[in-house]
Amino acid sequence: MEYALRVKNINKLYRLYSKPIDRLKEALSPSHKSYHKEHHALKNISFDVKKGECVGILGVNGAGKSTILKIITGVLNPTSGEVEVNGKISALLELGAGFNMEYTGIENIYLNGTLFGFTREEVDAKIDEILEFADIGEFVNQPVKTYSSGMFVRLAFAVAINIDPEILIVDEALSVGDIFFQTKCYKKFDDFKKSGKTILLVTHSLSSVSKYCDRAILLNKGEKYAEGEPSEIIDLYKKILVKDRAEITQEPETETLQSTESSLEWKSFLPVNPHIDSYGNKAAEIIDFAVTDDSGHISPHVNKGDYFTVKMKVKFNEDVQDPIFAFTVVNTQGTDIAGTNTMYEHCETGLVKKGEVRIAEFRQRMLIQGGEYLLSFGCTGFRDGELTIYHRLYRAVNISIISDKNTVGFYDMESEVSVKRIK
Repeated sequence: MEYALRVKNINKLYRLYSKPIDRLKEALSPSHKSYHKEHHALKNISFDVKKGECVGILGVNGAGKSTILKIITGVLNPTSGEVEVNGKISALLELGAGFNMEYTGIENIYLNGTLFGFTREEVDAKIDEILEFADIGEFVNQPVKTYSSGMFVRLAFAVAINIDPEILIVDEALSVGDIFFQTKCYKKFDDFKKSGKTILLVTHSLSSVSKYCDRAILLNKGEKYAEGEPSEIIDLYKKILVKDRAEITQEPETETLQSTESSLEWKSFLPVNPHIDSYGNKAAEIIDFAVTDDSGHISPHVNKGDYFTVKMKVKFNEDVQDPIFAFTVVNTQGTDIAGTNTMYEHCETGLVKKGEVRIAEFRQRMLIQGGEYLLSFGCTGFRDGELTIYHRLYRAVNISIISDKNTVGFYDMESEVSVKRIK
């Protein structure tokens, strides 16, 4: 069996000092007194990547994903362990990190090609393809320091992905530029996979892992937590994100809605927007909210095609007749994608007295395309014939929709397709 990458027992230890002077004091201490704390960024990490395989690496921030990539690409040296690389690597880590701002775009193409280990002749053979992909026109003959941020990223990405490496390493770099350039990036990525290139993909996009990867690795706190089928690793990652450690270790469940209703707030297990737009007269107040999967577990990740539930807990500070409970799914551009409320759904709510608490639940099947979205919540009603906003939480929480197949537009029509041959 041929391997493109073999990572063997990698450790990365950092010494952290409270003050810069402590480093000097430690070096000069006759008693060898320690003034530092040790931080293990990576602990005994090992894995193999076969030639032609696409492997995803998942992990929360600080798990060690970027550190292991920098060690594989030679940007960092490990404290111990070794990496075996069989093939030429192109790494999309920090786009444009090797650019000289005084050089022109053309000069930087050759400079980066050299940094990736390619000869001038090999870059010559690819120059037209790189320029066509970047599509920045005559600016390629101008110094990079005169570029807009968009042009800079386009050129850097074009160089890295068109050098024709044997191993492509991608760290959250596919969604760059405008929507048209992103389309080209994903098409190129698809071409890489179809041509049998080896790909190591680090991303927070669970849809990308589900769609592209043959296998996935989960890192947590510098350790390899698990390795296996993408669907299995995605489920584990989701549980880590909602702090559902008890279920992972097969201890009694602690993060289902049933158990948290009397303890922790539901929203404490979700990525809540720190800058929620909250407004209304507070006759009613939304005090908690949740998104759950079909098993009742709180999670910001929903698989397209699965059933999920949106819940909101509302405390009433005044008597309110026929309150309307609502939620809306909003995309990152602020467009309302979908949503409903108890009035639309013909759900009678009646009179709610001051001091009472109501929980509104909305269960539905997820048919929205994969991607990142925000949920908004509201409690409104009619007073004297006028719509009154009691409380709204706009763009309150981030949800990720995981999909290995997207269609055109905002939602999937679940088409049943057939193509027949006519003789």
